[in-house]
Amino acid sequence: MTGDIRKVKTSDLELKDRLVAINRVTKVTKGGRTFSFSAIVVVGNEDGVVGWGLGKASEVTTAISKGVDAAKKNLIKVPIHKGTIPHEQEAKFGGARVFLKPATSGTGVKAGGAMRSVLESVGVHNILAKSKGSSNPHNLVKATMAALLELRDAHTVAEHRGVTLDKVFNG
Repeated sequence: MTGDIRKVKTSDLELKDRLVAINRVTKVTKGGRTFSFSAIVVVGNEDGVVGWGLGKASEVTTAISKGVDAAKKNLIKVPIHKGTIPHEQEAKFGGARVFLKPATSGTGVKAGGAMRSVLESVGVHNILAKSKGSSNPHNLVKATMAALLELRDAHTVAEHRGVTLDKVFNG
């Protein structure tokens, strides 16, 4: 699925942004300490479109706005089926591993921190998610996005195989 990137244009989309993490960085120079901030932001329309961005600046608000601008530049379309994902998916980025599993209606978003922000922004209402390994929010967001990018719905599978939708389910 790596060759089939589902990029989305930002026009005509009403995107909501969520702040995942802010990190304060200190640079020690001859004149003293200089503080700067980095912000990880996730944007989505809660209907299958999501993107993430990293902003760095000397002020928190500027870092967040830069992160939102960066997130709007790499939006992807994710297949959502009845408020959950179409199938189980695992992904890894750096030291972070994520596991996503579809859940029945009424389950809610069972995910922690950085993963929760991404999944709520994409519009998933029922999912079971587990993060293994690193809890670094940078890598968790990237691993979650990688897992979402690899998801395929039944129509796409049928189209790629050149068979009918019934043949996909009945073999």
